[in-house]
Amino acid sequence: MNIFELYLDKIKSAIVELSKKGEIIIPETFNGINAEIPPSKFDCDISTNVGMVLSKLNKKSPLDLAEKISSFLKDSDPLIQTIDIVKPGFINIKFKPIFWSNFIESIITNSESFGINDKEQKLNYLVEFVSANPTGPLHVGHCRGAILGDVISNILIFNDHKVTKEYYVNDYGNQINNFTKSVFARIREVKFNEKFPTDNLDLYPGDYLIDFANNIISSNTALDFDNYDDVCEKLTALSIEQALLLIKKNLKSLGIKHDNFISEKSIVTNKEVKNVIQFLENNNFVYKGKIKAPAGEDTKNWVEREQLLFRSTDFGDDKDRALQKSDGTWTYFASDVAYHKNKIDRKFDYLINILGADHAGYIKRISSSVEALSGTKNKLICKISQLVKLIKDKKPFKMSKRKGDYITVDDLIEEVGKDATRFIMLNRSSDVELDFDFDAVKEKSKDNPLYYVQYCYARISSVFRHLDKDLDKDVVIDNYNFEYSSDEIKILKKISEWPKCIDSASTKLEPHRIPIYLYELAAEFHSYWNLGKQFPEKRFINDQKSISQDKLIFLKAIANVVKSGMDIVGVDSPTKM
Repeated sequence: MNIFELYLDKIKSAIVELSKKGEIIIPETFNGINAEIPPSKFDCDISTNVGMVLSKLNKKSPLDLAEKISSFLKDSDPLIQTIDIVKPGFINIKFKPIFWSNFIESIITNSESFGINDKEQKLNYLVEFVSANPTGPLHVGHCRGAILGDVISNILIFNDHKVTKEYYVNDYGNQINNFTKSVFARIREVKFNEKFPTDNLDLYPGDYLIDFANNIISSNTALDFDNYDDVCEKLTALSIEQALLLIKKNLKSLGIKHDNFISEKSIVTNKEVKNVIQFLENNNFVYKGKIKAPAGEDTKNWVEREQLLFRSTDFGDDKDRALQKSDGTWTYFASDVAYHKNKIDRKFDYLINILGADHAGYIKRISSSVEALSGTKNKLICKISQLVKLIKDKKPFKMSKRKGDYITVDDLIEEVGKDATRFIMLNRSSDVELDFDFDAVKEKSKDNPLYYVQYCYARISSVFRHLDKDLDKDVVIDNYNFEYSSDEIKILKKISEWPKCIDSASTKLEPHRIPIYLYELAAEFHSYWNLGKQFPEKRFINDQKSISQDKLIFLKAIANVVKSGMDIVGVDSPTKM
């Protein structure tokens, strides 16, 4: 039950009826008319701007129109207690207490669907995220984007969309050649006691490669590691396999599982790059030309050479983009264009890419290519995951490690756990930098959002446990004719915002809205719980060691929403803390 959608429909019906009576002129569409959460300073439940939206068309003041519409709503809806008109023309509606009894009955009896937007068209999404080079473990720089992509997917799935989670394996190009040489050097170190060439800056120095080397040696006893050229092709496949096993282990520790892993090398070897270039040529989207030096580049050292270029500027980019290098090999961008053609051919309604902060400048060119390939604007949606700064003892934190020159996902999870990692990484919008404070995430106070929300669920569980009841099972009530107090209605009003939160998080792809909402709901609950210390009548368990049905249902409604939100975020809802 989305009370905002319900009353938006009632408001629209009201102005249609007034139009039939010749009292109001209505526009061709109802765009701009809303039913929103009112500011906290007003004692009401829903606010609408309908009077202001219709004012210009009707050549009447918003206040006059609001008066007319309010009178109609009040006469036609027995659940409305009062309607106030506030300048410049807002209509503020307050419900009778019985409305909230009806509301809680609706959400308890439809608990699995509460929050889902049934009116929204259900679509098919491909969400590509992480896609780190398969050359080692995932590090903190990958962590926020991984969680962002996973929870965006979870929100869309919760809202009944179809979602495929995908990882693009960049297993082609110079970085893979250097990676394979690094593994070979570690194998030589293990088998023949040769010193690893630490002075070669092209090689990957992490000690994790020793594990890769040992695994490859023990599983490939017939393989000869005397000459790199002889073993290169086989060793590349084995090295990537080891890297992907480690990456999947890292992802699993974060609670993430992809549906597909798509190989860049397979895109190239299957001639998909060649085919997409042919497609672009046939549609006059490529040409032979020269690229001028980028802004800030020393023009004296810049060599202009003829290359195969994509007409990215035709789609709003600031310059055309190279598809082929001077040696005839394809650029990374060419492979990426072919991969996105592969995505388009799989008939998804929308493609979502989660990109790191260092890829923000890449968005326009890849979006341009998708528009050229699909003939559709805005088919590709790119979300940027900004940087994370680790803080401990109020200063930047560097952990000891054996993995190379970065902090790994496993290091982070070992320090604070999966739940804290996921919840805190989502606690701010992904397009702003995030300070991850190790001390704060371990606090058992309201300053730790994860603890505060989990403690809310644990407190509710403790009531059910004390009464020997099962919180996970539906509570059967014959009569919902309850009279909730103003303190309880305040929490029910917050619960009523859950569908609105889900809708915004889903349509805007902004998962940080979920943990923020959960924290606000938990804060309302804890405030009510603490009232029981002063006012015995507000305690959930009374002097007879029992609970009234209205309070039992009230707790169940809160717990359901908290559990639903925590499941979307991908963290546990513990029954004890």
